[in-house]
Amino acid sequence: MGTVPLLSETSAMLGIESSCDETAAAIVRGGEVIESNVVASQEDLHARFGGIVPEVASRRHVEQLTLVVQQALDDARMGWDDLSAIAVTNGPGLIGSLVVGVAAAKAYAYASRLPLVGVNHIEAHVHAAALRHPGGVSPAATAGIEYPAVCLVASGGHCDLLHVRRPGQYHLIGCALDDAPGEAFDKAARLLGLGYPGGPAIEAAARGGDATAVGLPRPRVRDTLDFSFSGLKTALVRALEGARPWPRVADLAASFQAAVIDTLVRNTMRACEETRARGLTVSGGVAANSALRESMARAAAKRGVPFAVAPPKLCTDNAAMVAAAGFQVLARRGPDDLALEVFSTLPLAERSTA
Repeated sequence: MGTVPLLSETSAMLGIESSCDETAAAIVRGGEVIESNVVASQEDLHARFGGIVPEVASRRHVEQLTLVVQQALDDARMGWDDLSAIAVTNGPGLIGSLVVGVAAAKAYAYASRLPLVGVNHIEAHVHAAALRHPGGVSPAATAGIEYPAVCLVASGGHCDLLHVRRPGQYHLIGCALDDAPGEAFDKAARLLGLGYPGGPAIEAAARGGDATAVGLPRPRVRDTLDFSFSGLKTALVRALEGARPWPRVADLAASFQAAVIDTLVRNTMRACEETRARGLTVSGGVAANSALRESMARAAAKRGVPFAVAPPKLCTDNAAMVAAAGFQVLARRGPDDLALEVFSTLPLAERSTA
């Protein structure tokens, strides 16, 4: 690591994200203001397989990354001399995908002589709610988020309930012991023939359904704030077995979605109570679900906890959140060197009871 560079609200950070199947690059000023945010989705590429194929994802990153970075520079009307540093996701994620992003970031940093900083993907999601476009106000500022806060990061690969005592100080108070909620949605959508990705497919089908039509459990891990969604998928399978006639797909989707949301909201509200949180944020791809956003907002308002959630496009994987987190990490501990490694698992925080 080198010395901590001087950063200001005008400092422009290039963010690179390639931890899974989105090839993304963005430029963010001062850790908050989005100057550009480019995402090349691989959704259609993986849809025929019903899930992400790691080898296919990494190869597509190789094809797209330099193009995406150049588009981010063009959209921001900037050159390399306008940048202050480069931030890149180095874990957790798919190793092959991470290697592509980190290798490119190292090359850019070496050629441009810009500081390089590795960013934890989970921490990047935590910062998504504070992002804004030029002249705009961040959701966090609108909600008046204070610390200590609780942050739920819920996606296809993660479900972490974090106690954020202050920016940069995280403690894990709950996590998924098996399937993450996005993974549970993918599996349920496959069972119901709704296609991939499962989250948007379930949400769309659920709009025309009755969430009380099919009795499904709200999984609970005794004496913890942990999550377990694998049994919920099994309960859905059992609800289908022997059912004559089959319940409407819309009712099944609505019932499953409600069970996932109720579980997420219950544990998150318990976390707010136990930590005496002054603020709440929810992020990750599952946070793009409108029913979850509405349910969490109602529960937070009932308890008097200020609530912030990023716009749906910033909930899913993107590089703006990486640049925002990178700004904070760089100011906190300085840059990484060109030996920066990648990690398939990279815990953001140690387990804590509060």
